[in-house]
Order: sequence, then structure tokens, then C-alpha cells
Amino acid sequence: MNRMRIERALARFDTWWQGLSQRERVLVGTLAALLAGVVLVYGVVKPVQASRAQARADIRQAETLMARIRAAGRLETAPPVQAAGPPQTIVATAATAAGLQPTLAATGGGVTATLVDAPYPAVVTWLNDVARTSTLGVRRVTLQRGSASGRVNGTVEFGA
Repeated sequence: MNRMRIERALARFDTWWQGLSQRERVLVGTLAALLAGVVLVYGVVKPVQASRAQARADIRQAETLMARIRAAGRLETAPPVQAAGPPQTIVATAATAAGLQPTLAATGGGVTATLVDAPYPAVVTWLNDVARTSTLGVRRVTLQRGSASGRVNGTVEFGA
């Protein structure tokens, strides 16, 4: 069925084409060739060129990034310096560095620190610093909301 439709369309085209004068055939043929050229250039060649240029730019960017990464070297950080001394000194030094002033009491093999109205971010920084720079670990933490937003009261037990 489709073949018959195509044959009928070609027959109509042939009849139309035969009805044109020689001059009209040249003009229509030239117009068709120009139209085919425009479609080829703007429908195929230009998009392929644009894609190729974009791909080259992406490759250049990736190569530049890789060169920067290689030039930067390894991003390893030096291991933290281990704090030395008795547990109370280690905890007090880290607290001072975090801007805290806890009350310290020695317990069996560790230290108990009591905080009053301390800023929560400083407490978290302090706990991380002690755990990172010493062999002391956090055994127990009890925190309660302080007098203002972002402030806490509590006790922290450190031990080996």
C-alpha cells in the first residue's frame, strides 16, 4: 500500500516536472540545490563543528584541571602532634585553646570536666581536639541547655 502511494507521488511529480519549461526546470533545480546546500550546512556541518569545538574545549579544561591537580601534589595532612603530660594538663590545654574554662577533677585514670554556660560549638571543638591529639577518649558526656541559645551546661568524662 505504501509503495503505491510513493509511486503515485512520483508520477504526480513527474507530470508536474514535464509541464515545466526548460528555463523553469533550471530555476527549480538551482533552487533545490541551494536549499539542499543550506540544509546541509546549517543542519549538519555547523552542529558538528560546534560539538567538536565544545568537545575540544572540554578536553582542554580537563587537561588543565589534571595539570593543576598534579602540580598541587598530594593533599595529605600531617598527623596531629600528640599532646604529652598528665590527663588534666592535656584536657586543660585543649579547653583553653577552644576558649573554655571547665572545672577539672581527677578520677581513676582520667579526668572529669564540668562546664557552666559554655558555647556549644566550642565544646564540640574541644572534644574533637582532645580525641585527636591525645590517647584520651570521651567516656561519657552529659549536656543540658544553658541560660541562652547555643550555650550548654554539662560534664565530660575523659579516660584512656
